[in-house]
Amino acid sequence: MSPFNHPGAPIPDVDDPMAEGVGAAAWAKDRADRPDLTLAGEPKIQPMSMLADFHVDANDRDPHGMTVFGADGQSAGTVSDIWVDRSEPQIRYLQLAGEGGPLLVPMGFCKVRRDGIHVKAIYANQFAKVPRPKAGDRITLLEEDRVVAYFAGGYRYADADRNEPLF
Repeated sequence: MSPFNHPGAPIPDVDDPMAEGVGAAAWAKDRADRPDLTLAGEPKIQPMSMLADFHVDANDRDPHGMTVFGADGQSAGTVSDIWVDRSEPQIRYLQLAGEGGPLLVPMGFCKVRRDGIHVKAIYANQFAKVPRPKAGDRITLLEEDRVVAYFAGGYRYADADRNEPLF
């Protein structure tokens, strides 16, 4: 642990910086632990399966059932649902099938291709540690920060080779 406790102090050594939220994987720890709401007072981001007025357009590729691959090219699971932003109609997360609550992958980290969805930020075995929302039908602002920080931190910490200067 670093003996310094001030802005700019060295980051202490931790076992898993992606899970512990330090450095490139940091999140706003004092972020509100409540869902972002629409003007109507309903959760802004929800699974498409719960929303009768949302669907994937017939001209678009539907990710339901597609395989999600990690940076190592291995399967991390299959898409079981799509979480959409009701205020700004767009896909925010892809939900992977599995146990233990919804495992959400931020759409900004996904590349949809013919053979599946590719995520370069983390390896397939690291999907198991992605922070999960407490509820199966909504995500809080704090939970969103943690999920996105985990994937963002993966670009630096998922592999020891990534933790070195690029030049």
